[in-house]
Amino acid sequence: MKKSKPTIHEIAKLLNIDSSTVSRALNDSKLVTQKTKDKVLKKAKEIGYQRNMLASNLRKSKSNTIGVIVPRISRHFFSSTIAGIEEAAYTHGYNVVIAQSMEKLEREKRIVGNFISNRVDGVLVSVSMETVSAEHLERFNQTNTPLVFFDRALPNVNNSKVLIDDYQASLQATEHLIEMGCKKIAHLSGPKNLAIYKNRLKGYKDALKLNDIPFDSKLVFASALHQEDGYRLADDIIKSKKAIDGIVSANDLAAIGAMKKLKESKVRIPEDIAVVGFSNEPMSAVIEPALSTVDQSGYDIGKIACNLLIDSLKNDGAIATKTVTLSPTLIKRASTLR
Repeated sequence: MKKSKPTIHEIAKLLNIDSSTVSRALNDSKLVTQKTKDKVLKKAKEIGYQRNMLASNLRKSKSNTIGVIVPRISRHFFSSTIAGIEEAAYTHGYNVVIAQSMEKLEREKRIVGNFISNRVDGVLVSVSMETVSAEHLERFNQTNTPLVFFDRALPNVNNSKVLIDDYQASLQATEHLIEMGCKKIAHLSGPKNLAIYKNRLKGYKDALKLNDIPFDSKLVFASALHQEDGYRLADDIIKSKKAIDGIVSANDLAAIGAMKKLKESKVRIPEDIAVVGFSNEPMSAVIEPALSTVDQSGYDIGKIACNLLIDSLKNDGAIATKTVTLSPTLIKRASTLR
C-alpha cells in the first residue's frame, strides 16, 4: 500500500500540540514563539513533511508565479531575456511560466486567458508581430495583474517597459555603412505596426539625411524578417539593378538569408554589398563572412524588466510606471569592414 504523505496533524500529535499551532509555526506567525517554531520545523524535517505551497498561495490569493509571453523562444535574443528574467525571479522567490505567441495574435490572446485563469501574479510580455492593439492585454489591468513590456511594446499604453534604443542602433548601423563608403543602402524592415521597426526605419532614414544621401522608399523592403524573407528580398535587390552597395537589416536572420543569396549570386561581401544585422544571434559570429550586428543586451533587458515587475508586486502596483531604454552596441565584423 502506498504510504500517505506526512501532515500537520502528525506533527501536532508527535509534539502533543494543536494542529492550528503547527500551521501558525509553519507560516512564521508572530502568535507562536520561536522555540515552538524551531521544534515544529525540526519535526517536519524529520518526518519528511512538505507544505502544499499551491494551497497556501491560493489562500493568500498569490501564486508566486510570473507569466512571460515571448514571440519565439528559439530566437537567441528572447532566450537571453528569459535567462535574465529567471535570474531576477529566482532571487526574489518567484517561479516563471513561459509561453510563446509564435508571432500570432490569436495565440497571444489565448495565453492571456490562460495566465489569468491560472492566477499568475504578474506578466512580462514582448508582443507578437500581429499585435496592434492592447485590448486583450487590458484584461491584466482589469484583474489587477501588473504588466511590464520588454523589447516590443505598444504605443499609448500606460505600463512600464524596458527597451533598447532602436532608433540610435539603426542610425549607428547605417552610418557605419556610410563610413565604409556605401552610398546606396537598402533597409530590410519589419512590420510597420510595431514601434521597434518604425524606430529602426527612422534611424536608417535620419542617418541618410545627416549624410546628404537621398531617401528612396523603393529601397525599403518590409517582411516578417525570417531567413527566407532575407533570401527572397536579396533576390529582388539583385534583380532591381539599382546598384545597391549596402544593406541594413532589422534583424540578423533576414541579414543572414540575404547574405546566402548574395553569395550564391557571386556578389562579394562586403566589397560589392556590405551587410549589417540586428540582435547578435550566435550564428552571426560564425558565418562567412562574420556579420556586423547590433547587440541588444537581452539578458539585461530581461533582468531589469523582471525587477520592475517585482517592485510593482511588492507595492501592490502602487508605483509610477517607468520606461527604461538601454544603449545599443554596434559590433563591427567582416561583412562591413572594407
